[in-house]
Amino acid sequence: MAIDPKTNIVQVKQRRYLARDFDSLRATLLDYARQYYPNQIQDFSDSSVGGLFLDMAAYIGDNMSFYMDHLYGEMNYDTAIETNNIERNIINSGINISGASPSIVKVTAYIEVSVKNPDDATPDVSLLPIIKEGTVFSSDSGITFTLTEDIAFAIVPMGGSSYILNPAVDMTIAKVVDGQVISYYLSLDGLCISGKEYTETFSMGGFIPFRQINLSNNNVTEIISVYDDFGNVYYEVGALSHDVVYKNVLNSSSDSSLVKDGLRVIPAPYRFIKTVSIDTRSTTLTMGGGNANTVEDDAIPDPSDFAISFPYSKTISRLPINPEQLLKTSTLGLSSSDSILTVKYRAGGGLSHNVAVGSIKTISSLNIIFPLNPTNSASSKVRNTLEVSNREIASGGENAMTVNQLLALVPNIKNSQERMVTKEDLLARIYTMPANFGRVFRAAIASNPHNPLSTQVYIISRDNSSRLILSPDTLKVNIKKYLNSYRMISDAIDILDARVVNLQLKFTVVLDPSLNKSTILSEILTKLKNQFKLTQMYIDQPIIISNVVNSIFTVSGVVAVDNVSFVNVYGTVNNLAYSDVIHDVKSYTKRQILFPPPGGIFEIRYPDVDIISKVVN
Repeated sequence: MAIDPKTNIVQVKQRRYLARDFDSLRATLLDYARQYYPNQIQDFSDSSVGGLFLDMAAYIGDNMSFYMDHLYGEMNYDTAIETNNIERNIINSGINISGASPSIVKVTAYIEVSVKNPDDATPDVSLLPIIKEGTVFSSDSGITFTLTEDIAFAIVPMGGSSYILNPAVDMTIAKVVDGQVISYYLSLDGLCISGKEYTETFSMGGFIPFRQINLSNNNVTEIISVYDDFGNVYYEVGALSHDVVYKNVLNSSSDSSLVKDGLRVIPAPYRFIKTVSIDTRSTTLTMGGGNANTVEDDAIPDPSDFAISFPYSKTISRLPINPEQLLKTSTLGLSSSDSILTVKYRAGGGLSHNVAVGSIKTISSLNIIFPLNPTNSASSKVRNTLEVSNREIASGGENAMTVNQLLALVPNIKNSQERMVTKEDLLARIYTMPANFGRVFRAAIASNPHNPLSTQVYIISRDNSSRLILSPDTLKVNIKKYLNSYRMISDAIDILDARVVNLQLKFTVVLDPSLNKSTILSEILTKLKNQFKLTQMYIDQPIIISNVVNSIFTVSGVVAVDNVSFVNVYGTVNNLAYSDVIHDVKSYTKRQILFPPPGGIFEIRYPDVDIISKVVN
């Protein structure tokens, strides 16, 4: 802005702000210079000083415009490209990044116990053991499973004072001599979770607010315990501002037979938060910001405590005050200094942890007690008969969610505001359930025709061969507990098994006789296998038969496609095991679209066998 000395009129220089790239910025600067400085510089050619000034100014503007656009894009989860910013957007939306999830399975323990009195013919109660939580088993493939609950062959009943045989124990006769029972085989189930347990220690040294501790192993599924050598127990919280946690405690009241555990709210002055890197899936623990050795009773410090008085001076200079002093408070948790911190955690998971039936049979670390203290020889005899096995497939293990899968959940989680209102909110919560609870492969939601306030959730899991299996009951209970804190008070959620419909695909093709038929047919089969790969299938997803025809016809060398049909296979066929679901393909095909039953999912379980081709001339 300038003032004309002759007219005393303010002259405002017109500026345009639409130029963003180098060429448009240079052209705008050139017009500006010619309009307002016509007598200073007239040569703006590429080799002139004026051209140099224009190029430098346009170059700077172009760079600033680029980085402004880049920084703005990094603030949005949909346009961010830097790993750190993608991770920050995912966390800020409320999604907990986790690694691979572990598998859960019920393991059956078998022991042989002799009778105390042949005339009584009942197992000797004094020989009944309790296999303690923390016992470690291994599968044939080397996957480690840890017992998460006691397998108690002997229990004290409610109101009783002495041990008896657990009524849940299955009992069969083991040995009979002269018509009298000598011993019994006893079996009892216990819940196990896959993954190895690790213990790491860290020297805290001097106090550092919000100290970060990096664990050595990736895919950490559960922080079991954190404590220091002063006896302080640290609790995991969602945010450091949370000062209480919910803890399961043994229910000792009269209704303990109905409710095993009670929920208790306990204070958590020593606490930490857990974060997982989206790039490496490594885990970092961030401790509280208050110094446990110096913090005062006040939750919020008094700023006047940081003022320095000068009783013998009438004048003072400006004094700097460190704002970090205001963070030395218990409101964001406590952390001790000059101590040794011990962290015990479980790590490991993935599809490979979904081991087959009967593969868990090695006892790696046994923790067993005999509450009635029999003789060493008697207890050793029972201990030596101990065997374990899993009578069901281990399931719930899934590989870590990819970045794209996590980003796809951001819109629903971000809008849900820590509650479930829409169907998308419910699905997002199921897929982001903490890894130690297990994970489903696919989930779908349907309205309950009998209850307008109820929602039906169909779930399905995979085994270690990436084939569909029914989700275990324990996984369903875990989902129920996890969703309960997010659902609306008037909502009801029914968790059901998805119905797996196994199919065979049959088709007839006419191929170009001048080309190699084997090569063309191999390419067709490869394309169909990719099209019906399990990762491409969802619950309630129909099959559009014309898409199958199009996939075959687009292969070079295919002259014609005819007789594309699907056949339902179930039970055991040619020594291959399929699901037991019988599906009427003809009745569920409408306008060349094959529909699954409600809550059903299609699967071509054995593509090498179930995709059947026929070549005609």
